[in-house]
Amino acid sequence: MKAVICQNSELTVADLPEPKPGKGQVLVEVLRCGICGSDLHIRHHCDHMKELMGKVGYARNFPAQKDPVVFGHEFCCEVLEYGADCERKIKLGTRVVGQPLLRNGNDIEMPGLSLTATGAYAERMLLQESALVAVPNGLSSDMAALTEPMAVGWHAVRRSEIAKKDVAIVIGCGPVGLAVICLLKARGVKTVVASDFSAGRRVLAQECGADVVINPAENSPYANWQEYGFLNDFPALLELGLGTREKLGKLPLPWWHVWRLAEALGQNPPRPVIFECVGIPGLVQQIIDGAPLLSRVVVVGVCMQVDRFEPALAVQKEIDLRFVFGHSPLEYRDTVHMIAEGKVNCAPMITGIVGLEGVANAFDALKDPERHAKILIDPKSAVREPARLAVS
Repeated sequence: MKAVICQNSELTVADLPEPKPGKGQVLVEVLRCGICGSDLHIRHHCDHMKELMGKVGYARNFPAQKDPVVFGHEFCCEVLEYGADCERKIKLGTRVVGQPLLRNGNDIEMPGLSLTATGAYAERMLLQESALVAVPNGLSSDMAALTEPMAVGWHAVRRSEIAKKDVAIVIGCGPVGLAVICLLKARGVKTVVASDFSAGRRVLAQECGADVVINPAENSPYANWQEYGFLNDFPALLELGLGTREKLGKLPLPWWHVWRLAEALGQNPPRPVIFECVGIPGLVQQIIDGAPLLSRVVVVGVCMQVDRFEPALAVQKEIDLRFVFGHSPLEYRDTVHMIAEGKVNCAPMITGIVGLEGVANAFDALKDPERHAKILIDPKSAVREPARLAVS
Protein backbone atom coordinates (compact mmCIF):
# COMPACT_ATOMS: atom_id res chain seq x y z
CA MET A 1 0.00 0.00 0.00
CA LYS A 2 1.03 3.62 -0.45
CA ALA A 3 1.77 5.89 2.48
CA VAL A 4 3.53 9.16 3.24
CA ILE A 5 6.67 8.57 5.28
CA CYS A 6 8.42 11.26 7.29
CA GLN A 7 12.11 10.60 7.94
CA ASN A 8 14.76 13.20 8.75
CA SER A 9 12.08 15.87 8.09
CA GLU A 10 11.54 14.68 4.51
CA LEU A 11 8.05 13.67 3.35
CA THR A 12 7.95 11.00 0.64
CA VAL A 13 5.36 8.62 -0.76
CA ALA A 14 6.44 4.98 -0.49
CA ASP A 15 5.07 1.45 -0.77
CA LEU A 16 4.63 -0.33 2.56
CA PRO A 17 3.58 -3.90 3.35
CA GLU A 18 -0.13 -4.45 3.78
CA PRO A 19 -1.06 -4.33 7.48
CA LYS A 20 -2.59 -7.47 8.97
CA PRO A 21 -5.03 -7.13 11.88
CA GLY A 22 -4.08 -8.94 15.05
CA LYS A 23 -6.09 -9.82 18.12
CA GLY A 24 -8.76 -7.19 18.77
CA GLN A 25 -7.62 -5.13 15.79
CA VAL A 26 -9.43 -3.92 12.69
CA LEU A 27 -8.05 -3.24 9.22
CA VAL A 28 -9.56 -0.05 7.80
CA GLU A 29 -9.36 1.88 4.56
CA VAL A 30 -8.54 5.53 5.10
CA LEU A 31 -11.13 7.81 3.51
CA ARG A 32 -9.96 11.14 4.93
CA CYS A 33 -7.23 12.30 7.28
CA GLY A 34 -6.64 15.76 8.68
CA ILE A 35 -3.19 17.33 8.88
CA CYS A 36 -2.63 18.33 12.51
CA GLY A 37 -0.42 21.13 13.78
CA SER A 38 1.43 18.56 15.87
CA ASP A 39 2.41 16.78 12.63
CA LEU A 40 3.88 20.04 11.32
CA HIS A 41 5.95 20.42 14.47
CA ILE A 42 7.08 16.81 14.88
CA ARG A 43 8.29 16.77 11.28
CA HIS A 44 11.24 18.93 12.36
CA HIS A 45 11.35 18.35 16.13
CA CYS A 46 10.72 14.65 16.59
CA ASP A 47 13.73 14.16 18.90
CA HIS A 48 12.51 16.89 21.25
CA MET A 49 9.04 15.38 21.35
CA LYS A 50 10.50 11.93 22.03
CA GLU A 51 12.40 13.40 24.98
CA LEU A 52 9.22 14.98 26.35
CA MET A 53 7.24 11.78 25.88
CA GLY A 54 9.95 9.92 27.75
CA LYS A 55 9.18 12.04 30.81
CA VAL A 56 5.64 10.68 30.83
CA GLY A 57 6.67 7.10 30.09
CA TYR A 58 5.95 6.91 26.35
CA ALA A 59 9.35 7.01 24.68
CA ARG A 60 10.01 3.37 23.81
CA ASN A 61 8.04 3.30 20.57
CA PHE A 62 7.95 7.02 19.85
CA PRO A 63 9.94 7.79 16.68
CA ALA A 64 13.18 9.74 16.59
CA GLN A 65 14.06 12.14 13.79
CA LYS A 66 15.99 9.45 11.93
CA ASP A 67 13.15 6.91 12.07
CA PRO A 68 10.51 6.47 9.34
CA VAL A 69 7.05 7.32 10.64
CA VAL A 70 3.63 7.60 9.03
CA PHE A 71 1.70 10.49 10.57
CA GLY A 72 -2.07 10.83 10.82
CA HIS A 73 -4.39 10.65 13.84
CA GLU A 74 -7.43 12.62 12.58
CA PHE A 75 -9.32 10.25 10.31
CA CYS A 76 -12.47 8.75 8.92
CA CYS A 77 -12.16 5.17 7.65
CA GLU A 78 -14.10 2.17 6.35
CA VAL A 79 -13.98 -1.22 8.06
CA LEU A 80 -12.37 -3.85 5.82
CA GLU A 81 -11.39 -6.83 7.98
CA TYR A 82 -11.43 -7.99 11.59
CA GLY A 83 -8.64 -9.72 13.44
CA ALA A 84 -9.05 -12.57 15.93
CA ASP A 85 -11.23 -12.23 19.05
CA CYS A 86 -13.14 -9.20 17.77
CA GLU A 87 -16.77 -8.65 18.71
CA ARG A 88 -17.61 -7.50 15.16
CA LYS A 89 -20.45 -5.24 16.28
CA ILE A 90 -19.75 -2.87 13.39
CA LYS A 91 -20.47 -4.34 9.95
CA LEU A 92 -17.82 -4.55 7.26
CA GLY A 93 -18.05 -1.55 4.95
CA THR A 94 -19.20 0.78 7.73
CA ARG A 95 -17.53 4.17 7.96
CA VAL A 96 -15.93 4.75 11.36
CA VAL A 97 -13.90 7.20 13.36
CA GLY A 98 -11.94 6.30 16.46
CA GLN A 99 -9.43 7.40 19.03
CA PRO A 100 -5.96 6.77 17.56
CA LEU A 101 -5.06 3.83 19.81
CA LEU A 102 -3.76 0.34 19.10
CA ARG A 103 -2.76 -2.41 21.52
CA ASN A 104 0.67 -3.92 20.91
CA GLY A 105 1.24 -6.64 23.48
CA ASN A 106 1.25 -4.90 26.84
CA ASP A 107 1.69 -1.49 25.23
CA ILE A 108 -0.85 0.90 23.77
CA GLU A 109 0.45 2.63 20.66
CA MET A 110 -0.78 5.90 19.16
CA PRO A 111 -1.02 5.43 15.37
CA GLY A 112 0.66 8.33 13.65
CA LEU A 113 3.02 8.85 16.58
CA SER A 114 4.59 5.42 16.76
CA LEU A 115 7.40 3.35 15.28
CA THR A 116 5.12 0.35 14.88
CA ALA A 117 1.60 1.71 14.38
CA THR A 118 1.07 3.32 10.98
CA GLY A 119 -1.00 6.50 10.95
CA ALA A 120 -3.62 7.63 8.45
CA TYR A 121 -1.32 9.28 5.90
CA ALA A 122 -1.81 5.96 4.14
CA GLU A 123 -4.28 3.94 2.13
CA ARG A 124 -4.94 1.54 5.00
CA MET A 125 -4.14 1.23 8.71
CA LEU A 126 -4.94 -0.78 11.84
CA LEU A 127 -7.12 0.41 14.71
CA GLN A 128 -8.30 -1.11 17.97
CA GLU A 129 -11.86 -2.37 17.65
CA SER A 130 -12.78 -1.05 21.10
CA ALA A 131 -11.77 2.49 20.07
CA LEU A 132 -14.07 2.68 17.03
CA VAL A 133 -17.29 4.67 16.68
CA ALA A 134 -19.58 4.24 13.68
CA VAL A 135 -20.14 7.49 11.78
CA PRO A 136 -23.72 8.53 12.65
CA ASN A 137 -26.54 10.16 10.67
CA GLY A 138 -24.88 9.95 7.26
CA LEU A 139 -22.24 12.48 8.26
CA SER A 140 -19.79 13.09 5.42
CA SER A 141 -16.29 11.66 5.63
CA ASP A 142 -14.88 15.19 5.40
CA MET A 143 -16.72 16.32 8.51
CA ALA A 144 -16.22 13.03 10.36
CA ALA A 145 -12.45 13.41 9.96
CA LEU A 146 -12.68 16.50 12.19
CA THR A 147 -13.86 14.43 15.16
CA GLU A 148 -10.43 14.14 16.76
CA PRO A 149 -9.47 17.86 16.77
CA MET A 150 -13.01 18.81 17.74
CA ALA A 151 -12.84 16.33 20.64
CA VAL A 152 -9.69 18.13 21.81
CA GLY A 153 -11.74 21.33 21.84
CA TRP A 154 -14.60 19.64 23.68
CA HIS A 155 -12.21 18.32 26.34
CA ALA A 156 -10.77 21.82 26.82
CA VAL A 157 -14.23 23.36 27.15
CA ARG A 158 -15.33 20.73 29.66
CA ARG A 159 -12.15 21.09 31.71
CA SER A 160 -12.69 24.86 31.79
CA GLU A 161 -15.96 24.37 33.69
CA ILE A 162 -17.28 27.42 31.85
CA ALA A 163 -20.88 28.47 32.45
CA LYS A 164 -23.20 29.77 29.76
CA LYS A 165 -23.17 33.24 31.32
CA ASP A 166 -19.35 33.44 31.39
CA VAL A 167 -17.36 35.37 28.82
CA ALA A 168 -14.92 33.19 26.86
CA ILE A 169 -11.81 34.72 25.30
CA VAL A 170 -10.02 32.56 22.71
CA ILE A 171 -6.44 33.60 21.98
CA GLY A 172 -5.42 32.23 18.59
CA CYS A 173 -7.81 31.11 15.84
CA GLY A 174 -5.88 28.26 14.25
CA PRO A 175 -7.55 24.83 14.11
CA VAL A 176 -7.35 24.37 17.89
CA GLY A 177 -8.82 27.80 18.61
CA LEU A 178 -11.54 27.33 15.99
CA ALA A 179 -12.43 23.97 17.54
CA VAL A 180 -12.70 25.59 20.97
CA ILE A 181 -14.95 28.33 19.54
CA CYS A 182 -17.23 25.74 17.93
CA LEU A 183 -17.57 23.76 21.14
CA LEU A 184 -18.08 26.84 23.32
CA LYS A 185 -21.07 27.76 21.17
CA ALA A 186 -22.28 24.15 21.26
CA ARG A 187 -22.15 24.36 25.06
CA GLY A 188 -24.33 27.47 24.93
CA VAL A 189 -21.77 30.09 25.98
CA LYS A 190 -23.35 33.40 25.04
CA THR A 191 -20.27 35.57 24.59
CA VAL A 192 -17.19 34.26 22.79
CA VAL A 193 -14.40 36.73 22.01
CA ALA A 194 -11.79 35.56 19.47
CA SER A 195 -8.39 37.20 18.98
CA ASP A 196 -5.94 36.60 16.12
CA PHE A 197 -3.52 38.70 14.05
CA SER A 198 -4.66 36.98 10.83
CA ALA A 199 -7.61 38.58 9.05
CA GLY A 200 -8.42 35.24 7.40
CA ARG A 201 -8.49 33.42 10.71
CA ARG A 202 -10.73 36.10 12.22
CA VAL A 203 -13.21 35.49 9.38
CA LEU A 204 -13.15 31.76 10.11
CA ALA A 205 -13.67 32.49 13.81
CA GLN A 206 -16.84 34.41 12.98
CA GLU A 207 -18.05 31.60 10.74
CA CYS A 208 -17.46 29.14 13.59
CA GLY A 209 -19.62 31.25 15.93
CA ALA A 210 -17.42 33.86 17.63
CA ASP A 211 -19.51 36.83 18.78
CA VAL A 212 -16.62 39.33 18.83
CA VAL A 213 -13.40 39.15 16.83
CA ILE A 214 -10.37 41.25 17.67
CA ASN A 215 -7.11 42.10 15.96
CA PRO A 216 -4.66 42.20 18.89
CA ALA A 217 -2.43 44.55 16.90
CA GLU A 218 -5.18 47.15 17.28
CA ASN A 219 -7.09 46.25 20.46
CA SER A 220 -6.61 44.13 23.55
CA PRO A 221 -8.97 41.16 23.89
CA TYR A 222 -9.41 42.27 27.52
CA ALA A 223 -10.23 45.92 26.70
CA ASN A 224 -13.94 45.64 27.53
CA TRP A 225 -13.43 44.38 31.08
CA GLN A 226 -15.58 47.18 32.56
CA GLU A 227 -18.48 46.31 30.23
CA TYR A 228 -18.48 42.75 31.54
CA GLY A 229 -17.93 43.73 35.17
CA PHE A 230 -14.50 42.15 35.52
CA LEU A 231 -12.11 43.25 38.25
CA ASN A 232 -9.11 44.91 36.68
CA ASP A 233 -7.04 45.91 39.72
CA PHE A 234 -6.33 44.88 43.29
CA PRO A 235 -8.12 47.82 44.96
CA ALA A 236 -11.31 46.78 43.17
CA LEU A 237 -10.98 43.29 44.65
CA LEU A 238 -10.46 44.70 48.14
CA GLU A 239 -13.47 46.99 47.73
CA LEU A 240 -15.61 44.10 46.52
CA GLY A 241 -14.75 42.01 49.58
CA LEU A 242 -15.07 44.67 52.26
CA GLY A 243 -17.95 46.49 50.58
CA THR A 244 -19.97 43.29 50.27
CA ARG A 245 -19.28 42.44 53.90
CA GLU A 246 -20.50 45.86 55.00
CA LYS A 247 -23.70 45.63 52.92
CA LEU A 248 -24.53 42.15 54.18
CA GLY A 249 -23.86 43.26 57.75
CA LYS A 250 -26.90 45.54 57.55
CA LEU A 251 -29.25 42.62 56.90
CA PRO A 252 -31.24 41.01 59.75
CA LEU A 253 -29.67 37.61 58.99
CA PRO A 254 -26.09 36.64 59.90
CA TRP A 255 -23.99 37.94 57.02
CA TRP A 256 -22.00 34.70 56.67
CA HIS A 257 -25.14 32.66 56.00
CA VAL A 258 -26.16 35.03 53.21
CA TRP A 259 -22.63 34.93 51.77
CA ARG A 260 -22.62 31.13 51.72
CA LEU A 261 -26.05 31.07 50.07
CA ALA A 262 -24.86 33.48 47.38
CA GLU A 263 -21.81 31.31 46.66
CA ALA A 264 -24.00 28.20 46.49
CA LEU A 265 -26.19 29.96 43.91
CA GLY A 266 -23.14 30.84 41.81
CA GLN A 267 -23.13 34.53 42.68
CA ASN A 268 -19.37 34.93 42.43
CA PRO A 269 -17.43 37.88 40.99
CA PRO A 270 -17.53 37.79 37.17
CA ARG A 271 -14.37 36.62 35.45
CA PRO A 272 -13.50 35.53 31.92
CA VAL A 273 -12.38 32.08 30.90
CA ILE A 274 -9.39 32.50 28.60
CA PHE A 275 -8.27 29.77 26.21
CA GLU A 276 -4.63 29.97 25.09
CA CYS A 277 -4.66 28.22 21.71
CA VAL A 278 -1.35 29.32 20.19
CA GLY A 279 1.47 27.65 22.09
CA ILE A 280 4.38 30.08 21.74
CA PRO A 281 6.86 31.24 24.41
CA GLY A 282 5.78 34.30 26.34
CA LEU A 283 2.07 34.04 25.66
CA VAL A 284 1.09 32.71 29.08
CA GLN A 285 2.90 35.66 30.65
CA GLN A 286 1.14 38.06 28.25
CA ILE A 287 -2.18 36.64 29.35
CA ILE A 288 -1.27 36.94 33.03
CA ASP A 289 -0.22 40.56 32.42
CA GLY A 290 -3.41 41.55 30.61
CA ALA A 291 -6.13 39.36 32.07
CA PRO A 292 -8.59 40.69 34.68
CA LEU A 293 -8.33 39.46 38.24
CA LEU A 294 -9.74 36.00 39.00
CA SER A 295 -9.48 34.91 35.34
CA ARG A 296 -9.37 31.23 34.54
CA VAL A 297 -6.76 30.41 31.89
CA VAL A 298 -6.97 27.11 30.00
CA VAL A 299 -3.79 26.30 28.08
CA VAL A 300 -4.68 24.26 24.99
CA GLY A 301 -1.85 25.34 22.67
CA VAL A 302 1.29 23.22 22.98
CA CYS A 303 4.41 25.33 23.47
CA MET A 304 7.35 23.06 22.64
CA GLN A 305 9.98 25.35 24.12
CA VAL A 306 10.96 26.16 27.67
CA ASP A 307 8.86 29.11 28.79
CA ARG A 308 8.70 31.35 31.83
CA PHE A 309 6.09 33.43 33.60
CA GLU A 310 5.82 35.47 36.80
CA PRO A 311 4.03 33.37 39.45
CA ALA A 312 3.82 36.25 41.95
CA LEU A 313 1.70 38.31 39.54
CA ALA A 314 -0.53 35.31 38.82
CA VAL A 315 -0.94 34.85 42.59
CA GLN A 316 -1.79 38.51 43.18
CA LYS A 317 -4.41 38.37 40.43
CA GLU A 318 -5.53 34.88 41.56
CA ILE A 319 -5.25 33.47 38.06
CA ASP A 320 -6.61 29.92 37.78
CA LEU A 321 -4.18 28.24 35.34
CA ARG A 322 -5.07 24.88 33.80
CA PHE A 323 -3.34 22.72 31.18
CA VAL A 324 -5.31 20.27 29.03
CA PHE A 325 -4.48 17.46 26.63
CA GLY A 326 -6.37 15.01 24.45
CA HIS A 327 -9.84 13.63 25.15
CA SER A 328 -11.62 10.71 26.79
CA PRO A 329 -13.47 7.94 24.89
CA LEU A 330 -16.78 9.48 25.99
CA GLU A 331 -15.78 12.96 24.81
CA TYR A 332 -14.70 11.50 21.47
CA ARG A 333 -17.98 9.63 21.00
CA ASP A 334 -20.09 12.63 22.02
CA THR A 335 -18.16 14.92 19.68
CA VAL A 336 -18.88 12.98 16.50
CA HIS A 337 -22.54 12.83 17.47
CA MET A 338 -22.67 16.58 18.10
CA ILE A 339 -21.17 17.18 14.66
CA ALA A 340 -23.62 14.76 13.03
CA GLU A 341 -26.59 16.35 14.81
CA GLY A 342 -25.64 19.82 13.61
CA LYS A 343 -24.81 21.11 17.08
CA VAL A 344 -21.23 21.95 16.07
CA ASN A 345 -20.52 24.14 13.05
CA CYS A 346 -17.00 23.10 12.13
CA ALA A 347 -17.34 23.10 8.33
CA PRO A 348 -15.53 26.46 7.92
CA MET A 349 -12.35 24.90 9.32
CA ILE A 350 -11.80 22.75 6.23
CA THR A 351 -10.02 24.85 3.63
CA GLY A 352 -8.41 22.34 1.28
CA ILE A 353 -7.79 18.76 0.21
CA VAL A 354 -4.86 16.86 -1.30
CA GLY A 355 -3.88 13.32 -2.19
CA LEU A 356 -0.88 11.52 -0.73
CA GLU A 357 1.40 13.05 -3.35
CA GLY A 358 0.34 16.52 -2.23
CA VAL A 359 1.06 16.19 1.48
CA ALA A 360 4.43 17.97 1.34
CA ASN A 361 2.82 20.88 -0.53
CA ALA A 362 0.02 20.97 2.04
CA PHE A 363 2.55 21.26 4.86
CA ASP A 364 4.03 24.29 3.09
CA ALA A 365 0.60 25.82 2.45
CA LEU A 366 -0.34 25.55 6.13
CA LYS A 367 2.48 27.94 7.02
CA ASP A 368 0.33 30.79 5.70
CA PRO A 369 -2.67 31.43 8.02
CA GLU A 370 -4.35 33.56 5.35
CA ARG A 371 -4.55 30.60 2.96
CA HIS A 372 -5.49 27.56 5.01
CA ALA A 373 -6.62 26.28 8.41
CA LYS A 374 -7.31 22.54 8.06
CA ILE A 375 -6.28 20.52 5.00
CA LEU A 376 -7.60 17.00 4.55
CA ILE A 377 -5.87 14.09 2.83
CA ASP A 378 -7.84 11.86 0.49
CA PRO A 379 -5.59 8.87 -0.26
CA LYS A 380 -7.47 8.21 -3.52
CA SER A 381 -7.07 11.76 -4.80
CA ALA A 382 -4.44 12.79 -7.33
CA VAL A 383 -4.49 16.44 -6.19
CA ARG A 384 -0.98 17.73 -5.44
CA GLU A 385 -1.82 21.33 -4.53
CA PRO A 386 -4.36 22.15 -1.78
CA ALA A 387 -7.68 22.92 -3.46
CA ARG A 388 -10.70 24.57 -1.89
CA LEU A 389 -13.18 22.04 -0.68
CA ALA A 390 -16.97 22.25 -0.79
CA VAL A 391 -17.91 20.65 2.50
CA SER A 392 -21.22 18.90 3.02
